Amino acid sequence: MHVLLIEDDALVASGICAGLAVHDYVVDHVASISEARRVLGSLDSDVVILDRGLPDGDGLNLLEEWRDGGVTTPVLVLTARDAVSDRVAGLQGGADDYLVKPFDLDELVARLQALLRRAAGRSHPLIEHGALWLDPVAREVSLHGRPVALSRRELVLLEAFLQAPRSVLSANQLKDSLYGMCEDVESNALNVHIHHLRRKLGSEVIETVRGLGYRLGPPLDACAEMGRS
Repeated sequence: MHVLLIEDDALVASGICAGLAVHDYVVDHVASISEARRVLGSLDSDVVILDRGLPDGDGLNLLEEWRDGGVTTPVLVLTARDAVSDRVAGLQGGADDYLVKPFDLDELVARLQALLRRAAGRSHPLIEHGALWLDPVAREVSLHGRPVALSRRELVLLEAFLQAPRSVLSANQLKDSLYGMCEDVESNALNVHIHHLRRKLGSEVIETVRGLGYRLGPPLDACAEMGRS
């Protein structure tokens, strides 16, 4: 999953980037409102972490601007402003969650996972797609009850499809889920990862939509598959 981090404290940003990388999040970091405006149109972020006290203004002004413009990406406001009035202003200004500094990284990860779960319309932490299961917390995948070993990028790619099961995802959207802005990406890298997922999980797990991108295939019926085996 791709996270856009808007935070001007370099030490805090470095810690968040390193901590989220352990949980397979791809994080792009900017330090000001102007930078955030510049990159938002070129990135397909799944969630935004937004500081309030930025060098060129209050992050809430940017958030309200986004919401007025129709941007629906989940936003977690991360700030040292802990007064109840500040929390209320953040939530009423369009934030989906509000976390006060200093914070525990495990709590930040849990809140991000809850935001992603809510955005996908799920109530349960496990993601199920027929006989295919993904545990986003444990970072484990199983098919017909048997564990499947995936590389980090294969797992991130599969999660992107499972989080948007009815959507056609473009190559650029999928690349944003897998790589940061500064990473050099080989032209066939995405195709290689999709090939590996199909080999490990079945050729029908990901469908190619010509001219548009890819989408998750229909759920594989566990009982029918077990009957054929």
